[in-house]
Amino acid sequence: MIETGLANKVAVITGAAAGIGRATARRFAAEGCRVASWDVAEGEAENGGLFQKVDVTSTASVAGAVEEVMRRWGAIHVLVNNAGILRDGQLIRIKDGALAGMMSDEQFNSVIDVNLKGVFTCTRAVAPHMIAAGGGVVLNASSVVGLYGNFGQTNYVATKAGVIGMTRVWAANWASSISG
Repeated sequence: MIETGLANKVAVITGAAAGIGRATARRFAAEGCRVASWDVAEGEAENGGLFQKVDVTSTASVAGAVEEVMRRWGAIHVLVNNAGILRDGQLIRIKDGALAGMMSDEQFNSVIDVNLKGVFTCTRAVAPHMIAAGGGVVLNASSVVGLYGNFGQTNYVATKAGVIGMTRVWAANWASSISG
């Protein structure tokens, strides 16, 4: 095993009940991290870590989860904003020259809420603890579609482009906060 410097660090992984989030939580735990796995679905704690049922779109849910992690371990060193959903559909669909369908408000808003607002909500709750401790790492999962687009994914592309933009702004803002 390569020394990663993660031993005894505290990592919060969103969307950790399955897929990339679950694999990320397992890997961080294997590297010696204390892992708080967050998801709206049922899941499992990794290697003595903590599984929390958290809705990343809810300020209260996220704040309660952060409070529990801080009470249990006293710090958060890494936040992996991985939670995300898809609700694909064309903005408008034309068939035989007539409007045949369109993306619903629910399709658009649910993806914006989880994929973009969730990153905002979780980072806003965790970052002050990192800054007070002198630093930390926020890893935001995005996608190349945020740069190049993808057919039928107006909502998803908007969130991934937004995550890229927020990440750039936060990196610039916090670099000065941490370095003085």
